[in-house]
Amino acid sequence: MVKLIALYEQPQDKEAFDKHYFETHTPITKEIPGLRDMKVTRIVGSPTGENKYYLLCEMFYDDHESLQTAMKTDEGKASGKDVMKFAGDIVTLMIGEEVHE
Repeated sequence: MVKLIALYEQPQDKEAFDKHYFETHTPITKEIPGLRDMKVTRIVGSPTGENKYYLLCEMFYDDHESLQTAMKTDEGKASGKDVMKFAGDIVTLMIGEEVHE
């Protein structure tokens, strides 16, 4: 499995962020062809007490090819455009592979 990971820093207006994220962005993203699963985690703290992050989203795809194909679809483009519009200054996107040892 390959993951597209979105890590969001603390938004200035958490209520507005949550409303847009869960009512607008999540439904758009869930329509992306090839998306196998989507898990959202609210970051509630850290061992050091400092916490600059707010939310983590993991979007699972079968492989790199599936992810690349998904990002080229209208739904993938809509999701990318939306995230840049409402959270472009606080989101970091990464691609990861699950490790099984």
